[in-house]
Amino acid sequence: MNASIRSKLDQIAERFEEITALLAEPEVQNNQNRYRELGQEYALLEPVVECFGRYRDLESEIASAREMLSDPEMADLAKEELAEGEQRLQQLEPQLQLLLIPPDPNDDRNIFLEVRAGTGGAEAALFAGDLLRMYLRYAEQMGWQTETISQTPGEQGGYKEVVSRVSGRNVYSRLKFESGTHRVQRVPETESQGRVHTSACTVAILPEAAEIDNVEVSGNDLRIDTFRASGAGGQHVNKTDSAVRITHLPTGIVVECQDERSQHKNKARALSLLQARLLAGIQQKQASEQAESRKLQVGSGDRSERIRTYNFPQNRLTDHRINLTLYKLDEIMTGALDQVIDPLIQEHQAEQLTSLAH
Repeated sequence: MNASIRSKLDQIAERFEEITALLAEPEVQNNQNRYRELGQEYALLEPVVECFGRYRDLESEIASAREMLSDPEMADLAKEELAEGEQRLQQLEPQLQLLLIPPDPNDDRNIFLEVRAGTGGAEAALFAGDLLRMYLRYAEQMGWQTETISQTPGEQGGYKEVVSRVSGRNVYSRLKFESGTHRVQRVPETESQGRVHTSACTVAILPEAAEIDNVEVSGNDLRIDTFRASGAGGQHVNKTDSAVRITHLPTGIVVECQDERSQHKNKARALSLLQARLLAGIQQKQASEQAESRKLQVGSGDRSERIRTYNFPQNRLTDHRINLTLYKLDEIMTGALDQVIDPLIQEHQAEQLTSLAH
């Protein structure tokens, strides 16, 4: 094991013992805030310390087996125990290293999924619709709930822009690497010559702001407009100004919600989306201050960089951040996204472990 990782583990074990002692003190028990803070830290460190304890026990067993090798009567048994112990140690080390990676506080959050057509006109709008369908099918497979917040349909189908809310277990942790520019190469339905065109869409994954984030939005900073919802919805949408558009004056961020029939519900949804965008801006600033370059643009919502190419004629998907190429595009577009998401998560974990080792 890397010496600096070993040193970190020793420090964590010491801190865990210190917290255990502090939690038993009457003074701490009488201070609810202090007790809660220490309790949270205890819960965070406990699985690391428990796994490290097993690791150290195995090291002791291996050391004992090595000593037994010099005894002719015990040598065969010692070799067997040594081989078994080293194998178990090898299996335990990566588990222990993964436990060392600090958790992303947003991983359990629900998200707002934003898909926008970029360069490519009508074809980009159609691809935005395809991307949304891919994510919604994946969400269905994962047992997540989805709802449309706002949409601007494309002239020939698809969407110029669509925002959906996705809620469920580990939504952000699975989708956070989807933010960026998605490029498509295919023959558009409107192309009579059969030529391949290149279009692009941008995707943003915004963690939903929780109350504890305390993203303050002053009423004086908002301009709230109501209008009639567009698109499907029956006679009701033509009669009532139920859709809501909110402009955040200091930043110029504009959000809208037109899905609910109630103006009150649309306003609440739009405010929640606004908070998520403001929070994403704050986190992006913090992330850029903390790390000069990160291949995966984790949680930054950075849409300036092309992250993925979808080549339909070759049935090929390429993720440019980790040089992943899969000839299963038809499968992936039906929601089979784990085969793309899992390698991204593994690469991210490897990067974090590398930074821990220095």
